[in-house]
Amino acid sequence: MTHNTVFITGTSRGLGLEFTRQYLQEGWRVLAARRHAAAQLDELQQQYPQQLRQLELDVGDLAAIDRLPASLAGECIDLLINNAGIYGGIHQQLGDCDLAEFQRVLAVNVLAPLRLTEVLLPLLRSSARIAHLSSLMGSMADNGSGGDYAYRASKAALNAIGKSMAVDLAGRHTVVLLHPGWVRTDMGGPAALIDAASSVRGMRTVIASLQDWDSGRFFKYDGSELPW
Repeated sequence: MTHNTVFITGTSRGLGLEFTRQYLQEGWRVLAARRHAAAQLDELQQQYPQQLRQLELDVGDLAAIDRLPASLAGECIDLLINNAGIYGGIHQQLGDCDLAEFQRVLAVNVLAPLRLTEVLLPLLRSSARIAHLSSLMGSMADNGSGGDYAYRASKAALNAIGKSMAVDLAGRHTVVLLHPGWVRTDMGGPAALIDAASSVRGMRTVIASLQDWDSGRFFKYDGSELPW
C-alpha cells in the first residue's frame, strides 16, 4: 500500500506534534523533523512504526538544513508543512528590542522555511503542496496594537516569501499561508481560544481543499481569507 508522505517541522510539541498525530491517524506517512527527542513522538513511533520517521533537525541551523537531503534519498513528498517557529521573548517593544533575539527569530521563522523549501523541492511530487504556518500578527492591515516587532516582522516576511513562491512555482506546486488561530500551546498560552486538535483539523481541511487558484493566499484555520 502506498501512503501519501508529509514532511513537518517542529514536531516535538504543539501544532507540529498534533499535525503528526492527525496525519498518522489518516494513514499518511510522516517525516517528522524535530530539534530534540520527545516522549509523545516516541509513543507515536511505537503506534505507527512503519508510517513515522523521525529526523533530528534544528531549523535554526542552516547548514543542517543543507545536509538534510542526503538523509532523504528515495523519498517523495506530497506535502511540506513549515510549522516550526519561535515567538522571541518579551523584549520586542519600541525602545526595548533585543536585536540578537530579533535575528534569531528571523533565522527560524523566515530563513529556515525558505531554505528548507529550496532544498526539498527536488523531492516534491509534481502535485505536492507547501503550507507555511504564519500568523495574523503578520498582517499589516490587522495591526492595531503595535509592538511585537520581531514576531510581527518575521511573519510578514514569511507571507512575502510564500507569495513569491506561489508565483515562482505556479503550475508546479500550490503554496499557502496559514494562520492557526490563537491556540493553547506553549507559545499561545493557557488563555488561548482553541486547542491544538481543533486548529490542526481546520488547517488540514484547508490544505486538502486547496485549488490551483488558492496558491499565494493567506487563510485562517477555519478557511476564511485574511488581509495582508
